[in-house]
Amino acid sequence: MNCTTGGHCGPPLWYQFPECALVPYGFIFYFGVKVFNLVVGTPCNVLVMWQIATKKSDASTSDIFIFNLAILDAYFCLMTPVDMVNRMLLGDSGIWYFQRFAYGLKDLAPLFLVCICLDRYMAVVHPVLFTSIHNVIRIVISVVVWAVILVYGLAKCILGIMSVSGIFSGVILFAFAVMVFCNISIIWVLTRSVMGKEEMHPVKKKALKMVLIILAIIVANYLPPVALMPFASHYSFVTFNCEVAISAFSFMDLSCSIEPLVYITKIEFAGRCCMWSLCNKSHDAKV
Repeated sequence: MNCTTGGHCGPPLWYQFPECALVPYGFIFYFGVKVFNLVVGTPCNVLVMWQIATKKSDASTSDIFIFNLAILDAYFCLMTPVDMVNRMLLGDSGIWYFQRFAYGLKDLAPLFLVCICLDRYMAVVHPVLFTSIHNVIRIVISVVVWAVILVYGLAKCILGIMSVSGIFSGVILFAFAVMVFCNISIIWVLTRSVMGKEEMHPVKKKALKMVLIILAIIVANYLPPVALMPFASHYSFVTFNCEVAISAFSFMDLSCSIEPLVYITKIEFAGRCCMWSLCNKSHDAKV
């Protein structure tokens, strides 16, 4: 029987580990993010899917990847009630399988962000080669990514969290490095394209602003877990599991709401420009 310092005996409560009873603030933040994702992220991701599915013209080449990412994020947001009820009330080991599967899908969701960033990178840095890439290739890439994500999710579900922890660390480090490289390269190309000119073209200005916003989101959502991994062994059990880790991964979970919100805001205020790619006008060889 597990007993906390405060005298509670029995299975861990919503703070997961009995040792976290005295420092539950990380879990309070964690569940706050979960509720925010359910209330805000779910409808936003559904709206993104609806907008892409009903789009008849001016479709972005990255819409295929955005649509798949929205599916993953919407599913993760909808798992919030199951997660919270099982943590707080049921503690059912069978339901934990479904929870671990959902977390497995979310773990590798950044792979679709990598695809989006690479697609935008090709459009700006290698526009001539970009024109030869057909949507069939993007669909095939999406199927491969889904296969990898589902296998990982099932492995985490059946074998447990520790069985895939090394894979998760490698994927997050890889995804973060690629996304930062792509966005910095795009910023470099866009700023160099206006050297010697008095003013940047309005389309390029919108593209640059959007890339800067996306880069900020990537750093805010994915830098905490990436920065945490090399120093995990230096923390005590309570500090790591009750404060540091749960807070860092809450930032990553927050991307479920931030990404569709930025997409919707871009549609609202920039007309036909899509969130994760440049406007069609910026796909020419002059970029």
